[in-house]
Amino acid sequence: MAQVEIVCEPRFINSHSFRTTMSKFATGVAVLTSLHEGQRFGMTINSLTSVSLDPHQILVCLNQGSATGNAIRSSGRFAVNLLDRDQQDVARSFVGRDAKRFDCTACTTSVAGLPLVEGALAYLVCRVSDILPSGDHDIVIGDVVECWQRDGEPLVFYSGAYGSFESDALRLRACGTSA
Repeated sequence: MAQVEIVCEPRFINSHSFRTTMSKFATGVAVLTSLHEGQRFGMTINSLTSVSLDPHQILVCLNQGSATGNAIRSSGRFAVNLLDRDQQDVARSFVGRDAKRFDCTACTTSVAGLPLVEGALAYLVCRVSDILPSGDHDIVIGDVVECWQRDGEPLVFYSGAYGSFESDALRLRACGTSA
């Protein structure tokens, strides 16, 4: 069998082409919250992943110098609220420097006193384990100290737009069949 050599020519990459390419990766949508000196902070994120099962850890990536990132750095704790498919307005309210954030969003509080978005599909409360600078972002690793989830469908972000999907398991359950 003949071997085929594939040669890829480097292409010019700029911020726009990189962002557009990365938008083709569908992600969940979450609101990251923190509390510092009695003030609530929050932002919408989609850069989130689990890191370890032992210890229980996740990571989030935040713009360096963001108000929420600074609050997390100072307080050493944060909560991640995984949004339900019906929470597009919540996601939008936590985007931008002049966002209304908590003005239009009902919240409860965690045992640690952090804001938790009501109606979220799940949440994780974390203690900062490490913060690693990388490019124009900080990678924040958190030890999960509290978590909760419920059934539902997640809000997703793809190609610059919010949406949702229905899993095969949910479709089969609705038809009275098991997976």
